Amino acid sequence: MQKKLTFWMSGVLLACTTAALVACGGGGVVPSTGVAQRALSADFSTRKAASYSPFRTGNRDTETVTDDHVLQDLQLLSDGGFKLIRLFDSSDNVAARVLRLIAANPSLDIKVMLGAYIVSESSPYLSETQRASNRVLNQAEVARAVVLANTYRSIVAAVSVGNETMVSWSFVPSSTAVIAGYLNSARSQITQPVTTDDNWAFFAGVSTEPNDPKPILNAVDFVSVHTYPLADSLYNTWDWRQASAVAMMDGAIAKAKADVNAVRANLDGRGFANLPIVVGETGWKATITNGESSRASPANQRMYYDRLLTWAGSAGAPKSIIYFEAFDEPWKGADDGWGLFNVSRTPRCVIKNLYPLITPETSSCTDAQALYYIAPTSHGAVTANRYTAYADTVTPGEARPVETARFDAWNGTTASYPQSSGAAAPSDAGNGITITPSPEVWGWGLILDMPNSTEDLSNFNVPSGRLNFSIKTTYAGKLEIGFYTGSAATSTGYDVYLPISSGQYGYVNDGAWHDVSIPISAIVARGAPAYGMPNSAALNMAQIPSLFVIADRYAVTGNTTQTTSIKLDAIYWSK
Repeated sequence: MQKKLTFWMSGVLLACTTAALVACGGGGVVPSTGVAQRALSADFSTRKAASYSPFRTGNRDTETVTDDHVLQDLQLLSDGGFKLIRLFDSSDNVAARVLRLIAANPSLDIKVMLGAYIVSESSPYLSETQRASNRVLNQAEVARAVVLANTYRSIVAAVSVGNETMVSWSFVPSSTAVIAGYLNSARSQITQPVTTDDNWAFFAGVSTEPNDPKPILNAVDFVSVHTYPLADSLYNTWDWRQASAVAMMDGAIAKAKADVNAVRANLDGRGFANLPIVVGETGWKATITNGESSRASPANQRMYYDRLLTWAGSAGAPKSIIYFEAFDEPWKGADDGWGLFNVSRTPRCVIKNLYPLITPETSSCTDAQALYYIAPTSHGAVTANRYTAYADTVTPGEARPVETARFDAWNGTTASYPQSSGAAAPSDAGNGITITPSPEVWGWGLILDMPNSTEDLSNFNVPSGRLNFSIKTTYAGKLEIGFYTGSAATSTGYDVYLPISSGQYGYVNDGAWHDVSIPISAIVARGAPAYGMPNSAALNMAQIPSLFVIADRYAVTGNTTQTTSIKLDAIYWSK
């Protein structure tokens, strides 16, 4: 999924025999051009397929890719029966290395759908100089793809030029004329079938899509479609909030099928009935990395994968389904977590049976363990003048959370937060929380939340309303303090965080305990839709699942990486 710079993969064995190769792979004549259509090889219909990228660190630009690491990956994929892989570029660092190693190790028996990564020549934000520079880069990339396809003709089964370049939300937008030009150029110099990978909505000719796919359909031998029911659930484009995990995952595969069927109908209606369809990307996350609460888990990933296998063996299925992706890649941040393996090359539960000699990341991922949407329970507006979110000392007349609140690190951060008597504030003898950040490249965060309930704290959004806590630290620079309203599950998540510096609101980072008191109005003034949420997300003081947030997002605070510990205690709202 290029819109977030993620590259996804998966493998599925499809029911199409060698005897039915011509029908399975297409063939015939592209109607509008008269060009002889190249049939897909049997490799697409008989091999399990997965997208592959080798990156193992948080920064792919500085990572050193090695032959040993790539060979380890290829051997794992081969051992599990993933004998067709999709690559996303034709770089020397990745594609040339992968193809060289496959050729040097014939026992791997892996075929490749080679990519040519096309950067934007069409974005209105680019200057003419930048467009010209990008054109040179693209021409060189296509030239490398041609050389690799010809050099490794027995390994490269097809070539895909461009990845999610023409869908309306593309981060590397290109015109159909540009992509068609590169497709024709590559096709004229190689013997393999060619395509371009894009979101289903582009190929289906959805009315909201600005680009007509016909120029592309005239230039390709098959259509490679991306469908992501999980990502689409964040925008509520299908009814994922079902009463059970089984019903939700049945709905997910139905959404994927509907996407592909819409593409098929558009192709047939335009006279391109001979063009076969491959699902170039689809998958399901094993971990929540971008607000996919109630959805992303090892069990849900396994359930989606199993349904792909069933679909692949059915009549009218795509000619291949390429699962996104083989291995997790930390550099993707919020788009990580799709891997059949985690970044340590440990197989996830979904494929554990393929690797009986390797201990899986999770040994059990039954339907009963899968996540699904359970509407949080609200218990009416809190009327007390004090609402204590976390403290040992009991204050007369106070209200407490309806459900025991817990501290959770943000997805993507490894901040640890043990409860310790050594972290107790003088005003609240007992236990406190010690935070030890182990941040990602963007920072870290910690929330105090209720998994199954929300609080109505609208009565505290008054001039006298304040958020209070005790803190002890020498942490340099600003900290973000606040709370969270709404729900990622309903696309209403709203961040309400205020960056504060030492010397503000009673906060001092001198290593002693200090009591901090921040007006709710000051925090609310900095509210904004949470990451990945639509602009319609707004403050909702009647629905607060996260009662307290402390974070350091470097893009907001201007800080750099540090691991200085922070002690917290006596967190409460007052008015």
